[in-house]
Amino acid sequence: MEKYLFLCIFLAFLLHFSTLSFVHARVTDISTDKQALLALKARISHDPTNLLASNWSTNSSVCHWMGITCGARHLRVTALNIAHLGLTATLPPQLGNLSFLSRLDITNNSFCGSLPEEYAQLRRLKYLGLSFNKLSGELPASIFDNLPNLQLLYLNSNILEGKIPSILSKCRSLQHLNLSNNNFIGVIPKEIGNLTQLRQVYLGFNKLQGQIPTELGNLAKLEVLSLINNSLTGTIPSSLGLCGMLRSLLLSNNQLQEHIPREIGNLTLIKRLYLSWNKLTGEIPYEIGNLHNLEELVLASNHLVGPVPATVFNISTMKGLSLYLNQLSGILPSTADFPNLEDLYLWRNNFSGLLPDFITNASKLSWIDISSNSFSGFIPDTFGNLKNLEILDLGYNYLTSTPNLSFLSNLTNCKSLRALDLGENPLNSILPGSIGNLPISLEKFFINGCNISGKIPKEIGNLKNLLNLQLQDNELIGPVPVTMDELQNLQGLHLQNNKFEVLIPDVFCHLNVLNELNLAGNKFYGVIPACIGNLTTLRKLSLSSNRLTSSIPATLWNLKDLLYFELSSNFLDGSLPSDIGNLNVAIAINLSRNHFSGEIPIAIGSLENLQSLSLEYNRLQGSIPETFGNMKSLEFLDLSRNNLSGSIPKSLEALLYLKFLNLSFNQLSGEIPKGGSFKNFSAKSFMGNLALCGTPQLQVPPCKKSNHKKSRTKIVFLSILLPISIVITLVVLVLMIRKKRTRPPTNVDISPRGTWRRISYLELVRATDGFNENNLLGKGSYGSVYKGRLDEGMEIAVKVFHLDFEGALTSFEAECEVMRSLRHRNLIKIISSCSNDDFKSLILEYMPNGNLEELLFSETNVLSISHRLDIMIDVASAVEYLHFGYLVPIIHCDLKPSNVLLDENMVAHLSDFGIAKLLGEENSMTQTKTLATIGYMAPAMKVHVITMIRIRKRRKSI
Repeated sequence: MEKYLFLCIFLAFLLHFSTLSFVHARVTDISTDKQALLALKARISHDPTNLLASNWSTNSSVCHWMGITCGARHLRVTALNIAHLGLTATLPPQLGNLSFLSRLDITNNSFCGSLPEEYAQLRRLKYLGLSFNKLSGELPASIFDNLPNLQLLYLNSNILEGKIPSILSKCRSLQHLNLSNNNFIGVIPKEIGNLTQLRQVYLGFNKLQGQIPTELGNLAKLEVLSLINNSLTGTIPSSLGLCGMLRSLLLSNNQLQEHIPREIGNLTLIKRLYLSWNKLTGEIPYEIGNLHNLEELVLASNHLVGPVPATVFNISTMKGLSLYLNQLSGILPSTADFPNLEDLYLWRNNFSGLLPDFITNASKLSWIDISSNSFSGFIPDTFGNLKNLEILDLGYNYLTSTPNLSFLSNLTNCKSLRALDLGENPLNSILPGSIGNLPISLEKFFINGCNISGKIPKEIGNLKNLLNLQLQDNELIGPVPVTMDELQNLQGLHLQNNKFEVLIPDVFCHLNVLNELNLAGNKFYGVIPACIGNLTTLRKLSLSSNRLTSSIPATLWNLKDLLYFELSSNFLDGSLPSDIGNLNVAIAINLSRNHFSGEIPIAIGSLENLQSLSLEYNRLQGSIPETFGNMKSLEFLDLSRNNLSGSIPKSLEALLYLKFLNLSFNQLSGEIPKGGSFKNFSAKSFMGNLALCGTPQLQVPPCKKSNHKKSRTKIVFLSILLPISIVITLVVLVLMIRKKRTRPPTNVDISPRGTWRRISYLELVRATDGFNENNLLGKGSYGSVYKGRLDEGMEIAVKVFHLDFEGALTSFEAECEVMRSLRHRNLIKIISSCSNDDFKSLILEYMPNGNLEELLFSETNVLSISHRLDIMIDVASAVEYLHFGYLVPIIHCDLKPSNVLLDENMVAHLSDFGIAKLLGEENSMTQTKTLATIGYMAPAMKVHVITMIRIRKRRKSI
């Protein structure tokens, strides 16, 4: 009895102390959870909805706080869910004390900092969702050493870095692993292949390298494998064919090589197969046709070759087929089982043949791009059957149509059509009025390079939602229809390289949101409409290669958002205003090959974003502004073939990005800068500037230090001796004129001396386009003759003497001596000459009908008896004048048909006096060795010719 009583008392005491112990432990555990959560609250720096600040109160139970779930048995925090609240905070290590926590979700906030290692204490954790935050640093390996219950790990879309810890393999229950969109490096741990419960693996959009582990083939339950957008190399493991549950295999945007493994054909449940943007080679495996559940096949941008297996076209579940940017070839089958096909991308391959019927039979198609292939034949009218069609791109093929493009009419049924590209096909037709019946939804219409002729139909104005219209590279003519002003949404208008030969119409000025206007390569003439300056949305303006005249309207300089400004190859003139500095965001300005004059405005130096500036082939003068050195972004600068003078500014050395520089054929002087990008330029950048000096590599003389004494000597010479020389020259000229007036009159056509003018070497270079071979008229023994056009439009012939040949200099001097005073309607007229130590030329009037030799042997132009007689009389008149009509008799010595030139009126002119002889009174009977052409002399005189000339002594008239 006593023993029983003692036992009862002992049990009572034991129960009492156990109860007290339990209550004390429970209070301690709840307090621990509360302190951990309050530590999290203290880390929050931004709570846009103020939910936690007002709800997580110390006066209420933790289990009643928003986002907190407690267990019913132990009253401990089992779940923390504060996702999508826009919080800005860091993760406190105290959360590792939530020992009953099974779910932690802070997705889509702005938590930053690293992941605390204390979270390794969360042994009961099954769900860890930290996606879409700003967590950084490396992933602590120790966390995953003690999380045996973890099933879902979402760390995607953070800034985590370092290697993926291989210790992840200890999380044996893991089913979903998402580490995508971070900065992880290194290889994919092969230990992941031990996580046999894995169903989804997302490692894409990182910086992973190395090969795909073959151990991934052990993941029999794997449904999704995404390794997109890394730098993985090697081959696609054939072991992936063992993952029979795979629904999505996403390996795009890597550097995978070699063939697509045939074992892929074993993945019969797969719906998405993405292998694009790799370096895969070989043919598409036939086994791909076994994937009867496949919805999206993306093999684009590889090096695949050969035909597409016919089995691919029988996958009835297919929704998207992307094979673009390969070298696939062959003729596509006419029929296919694609009832669900929505997107078809075959562009940039080598497919040929007719367009297959299955394309227009796939009634769900919304996007078709088969451009840049070799498809041929007629564009079928049945495209109009595709009611869901949004994009149709047939460009860059060999497709044709009827003369009125009949298929366009049927596209009216495609009410959702947004883009139609027919460019670069040989359509050889006109643009029909039915274009106005295209769906009002159309935003882009490209029919460039299709040999479209005629006019733009007025019905174009019906396409009111058009954003981009490309009609370039055709045969279109004007006028531009006024209905185009109804295209109020138009942002891009491309009419370049057509045959418009009209004034630029004001209708373009009504397109208020126009972003790009390209009218280059036509024959638009007249002035640039000032109202174009009202198109404040313009980013690109190209009016180059037309016939535009006058100056640039001042309103154009108000286009402050203009990026590209192209006016080259016109007849624009005037000076460049300082308002050019308003184009402060411009990237490229091209005003070359015009008639701009005056100085380059210094304001141009404020264009700090300018990358390309072309002002060549103008008449610009003055110096290169020092402010050019402020254009820090400049990569291309061409100021060649102007009249610029002064030195090259040293400020150009600051243009560190300058890759191309051309200052040739100006009048620049002084030392060529050596710093910055100048060390990369060759002599071509500076040629034709005779006063430049610098290093021998630039083929200019070395620079000499200035000498004060020499400068004083030059000043004395210029101030004293030069005026004396001028006076003496004037006296001599007066005496010569008086002497000339005493000569007896002759029957000649004297050209006034006023027609003579000075022509510089640089002018000749411009006139002949650098003595281009295309302007070569002919070659002789001592020189070549080029056709040229002076700046004012006058056509000339430039005879350039080959000074390397013996006798060329003598020929030049002889021709100058003979021709300097001759004036006769049947002698070629010399306009001017250009001579220095290295270059000698005569500038002659241009004879458009060539020489007599060409006409005598021409099969197309037959000279009539009347023309022949006129030419003989003209030549005889010229010879008679040379022998008897001039003060000193002249023997031509090389009279032949090739030296008889014909002007536009077929009047003959005798030319080429390079070996002519002047016979004075002291040699009235002269024997000379002939230099004339064999074949136009008497047979008995092939070696020497005896010239007997009697000269009557003339008395000077009083």
